[in-house]
Amino acid sequence: MLNILRQRHAAQRLLHTTTNRPGYIVLVPEIGEEGPLGDGLLSPNGLPAFSDITIEMCLGAIGQQAAAVEKTVKALEQDIQSGKQLHSVDIYSELDAVTAPLETTWGVAKALYLGNSTLIPTKSYMNIHERARNARAAKFCNKTVYSALQQQQQQGEAADGEAEQRLRQKFLLEGKLNGLALNKDGQDGLKELLTQLGRERGNYKNKVNMAVHAFAHVVNDFQLVRDFPQTLLEATARDPTQPLEGPWKVTLQPQIVEGFLKYCPDRMQRWNVWRANALKASQQQDKSLENSTHLEKIRGLRRRQANLLGYANYAEMSMQTKMIGSVDNLKQIFAKLLKFAGPAQSVQLEELQQFANASGGQHKLEAYDVSYWRRKQLVEEQQLLEHKISEFFPLPRVLSGLFTLSEKLFNIRIVEQPKTEVWHPAVKFYNVYDGDSSNSSTPVGGFYVDCYSKEHKFGKNNGWMVGIRNSNKSANLTPLCALIFNFTEPKPGQLPLLGYDDLQMVFKTFGTALQHLLTQAGYSDLAGLSNIEWDASQVSGYVMSNFLDDAAVLQTLSGHYSNDEVIDTKLAQKMRLLKTQLAGYNLCQELYVADLDVELHRSGAFWLDVVRKLWPVYQCMPLDKKDAHPCSMTDIFAGDWAAAHFSHLYSKLIAADISSSFAEQRNDEHYANVGKRYKQTFLSYGGSVPTAEVFRRFQGRDPSVEALLKSLDIFVPSQTTENT
Repeated sequence: MLNILRQRHAAQRLLHTTTNRPGYIVLVPEIGEEGPLGDGLLSPNGLPAFSDITIEMCLGAIGQQAAAVEKTVKALEQDIQSGKQLHSVDIYSELDAVTAPLETTWGVAKALYLGNSTLIPTKSYMNIHERARNARAAKFCNKTVYSALQQQQQQGEAADGEAEQRLRQKFLLEGKLNGLALNKDGQDGLKELLTQLGRERGNYKNKVNMAVHAFAHVVNDFQLVRDFPQTLLEATARDPTQPLEGPWKVTLQPQIVEGFLKYCPDRMQRWNVWRANALKASQQQDKSLENSTHLEKIRGLRRRQANLLGYANYAEMSMQTKMIGSVDNLKQIFAKLLKFAGPAQSVQLEELQQFANASGGQHKLEAYDVSYWRRKQLVEEQQLLEHKISEFFPLPRVLSGLFTLSEKLFNIRIVEQPKTEVWHPAVKFYNVYDGDSSNSSTPVGGFYVDCYSKEHKFGKNNGWMVGIRNSNKSANLTPLCALIFNFTEPKPGQLPLLGYDDLQMVFKTFGTALQHLLTQAGYSDLAGLSNIEWDASQVSGYVMSNFLDDAAVLQTLSGHYSNDEVIDTKLAQKMRLLKTQLAGYNLCQELYVADLDVELHRSGAFWLDVVRKLWPVYQCMPLDKKDAHPCSMTDIFAGDWAAAHFSHLYSKLIAADISSSFAEQRNDEHYANVGKRYKQTFLSYGGSVPTAEVFRRFQGRDPSVEALLKSLDIFVPSQTTENT
């Protein structure tokens, strides 16, 4: 299907990107053609019957439910063609109701796949995923429905409310980006172009994967890995069950590279791994794995795609689904941030150079030195040892504190339901009750928590919010989701301990879940995270993680694993340095990648020329002559983030502005007042209102870059208060 259909539910998406194959549907066995759709998947209480669910049941259900969606779309088409008068509300409600079972089965399969892929193997899940995605896309790819909605828009149908207008805009934009406004020749040309694009993206991804696995740096000396955290030791040790026994194999998996550069004391070995990572999938290594050719073909095909659909370039087309609105607006944001981040980067790197020199470092700092000396500086100057910090944050204590904070902020109750069916005995289920609801004794939603997913972590813990079921008023369904983490299951009598990055990840994942669970939107296609612009899709997660800037909040989460002692106030305050140290440098890195992505999808210049032009704008350190990092940027050139990578940064910017309102006063009463306003806007509206308008209703103005810079302790003169 077309790119816009892959650019949906960004915060919910949990799979690695798969090669797109437009123009045909992957069929799976449709088992059990008779009987209720998805019969056996749900218990009488409406929750998934995880004890009884099998792969065959999921495959059979998805086949039935996908066929039902496609049949309904066909029936609507026939009704419209026969002259039957259908209001847009009727169209949306009918499609919403028939899509609900499909979404639920798809969500159940996602949760099982991530929770333990032995329950739903990859091949089976991909069949389910493709079948469901194509059936769901059928709603937006019907020319007759598209034309009818166009006509209603032109006539200004009076019955449409704000939500219906928003849905119509969604259907029309998706239809346009799927080529429904083109004639037959144009549609055929687009289909062929996208087939080529899918092939090139697949080639690009495959070559990156092969380049990653072709490299192995073996370490035999324990002194070089002595500071590695447990997860990194396990990911690199020959035998993960004996992580202290070598040798240790360092691959080019991103999280392993990141960890190695941070913890390895040998500069030459850091350089070796860093250089291999910067050169992977380029002509500088194995020419049979070079991606420069595929990169240029992908850029060219995307340019043709955009031109065919009426846009000057792919970046302009991408902005149609973004809150920022235009490339010009985005460039202004980049410039405003760089104005302060650039000088901060220079000062911070100079300070780090001085520390390294004083600590025995005899070389000018290079890119492969920064994270290592940053960690050393935090340890020696601030006594911030991450493994010591983690001793204050046992996982059960953190989750309990997180739930309590959320209850105070948003007037909700989170209650564990111990007898609910789950896919593993360690998984827990919670109901969510809303104190502001007309019936506060009835759950408004529910969520599962699986802390010990079997998904491979490659040296770092990860978290996913899996939307199992959207709120769906037409089908009378409440939202359901799963929070899945891949922490290492502790030995008997021990507790899993969370580092600072883990805390950030848990809070961000749960913040995303709150937006899914507390939505008040009336349609599934507008509820929770649905129809939220990509560059705003991570806002709710970042808002929640920003509470970790508050030392008092950190103390409520803490309790030393040995004696339940609360973390010291000074140490809790110092933890902010884990976010703010080298913040100017880090922000410039983010700005560079975001701008590079946009320019590579706007400019016709060769990719290396674009890199050479942009690099000195954002980077203090010189570009290595052989650096070919665009040849392995899979998220952008094989995945769904083309001309959209800036979305991560823009979500942080919006979230920082929201969080500044909470931070005006750090007490429970103020938190609750701002929390209520936030709940009534960002958590309630979902995609039923454009996020720019949601922000205005919350903050009374447009967003500003100032809050993000201040949250990172980057100096901003007091007179700088201009909005974005």
